[in-house]
Amino acid sequence: MINWQCKSFSELTNIELYKILQLRNEVFVVEQNCPYQDCDNQDLKSYHLTAAKEETILAYARILPPGLSYTNAASIGRVVTSPSVRRKDLGRQLMSKSIETIYHLFGNVPIIIGAQLYLKNFYQSFSFEQQGEVYLEDGIEHITMGKFI
Repeated sequence: MINWQCKSFSELTNIELYKILQLRNEVFVVEQNCPYQDCDNQDLKSYHLTAAKEETILAYARILPPGLSYTNAASIGRVVTSPSVRRKDLGRQLMSKSIETIYHLFGNVPIIIGAQLYLKNFYQSFSFEQQGEVYLEDGIEHITMGKFI
């Protein structure tokens, strides 16, 4: 059984924060071979959505309120699933829960994301549309995508 939780930074326990950073590091830095500055101060003002089974965090997304990354839009970032649960629909559940959480917390606001290009079709399946051209971020091709009500 998957346990979903959404907490502000100040509500996270030390152990929860450690496990979140551990999963982000495992996938973004090690698996994708992309050394980057993960701790960017945005965690402090964001909400943290986790999917856990027992004590293991299997999926995570950072929910950024309007005005933090984009002036009039919320955002979803650091979207990650553990390699151990890939291809089991947890990524789809994570995105659905992330969108639902944004609407619950902030109302029907636009959502803008910086998506890795290879996931374009995945995000389009949630009604995100490409905005602008492909750009490089930390050596990986990205696109800006928006979901508007």
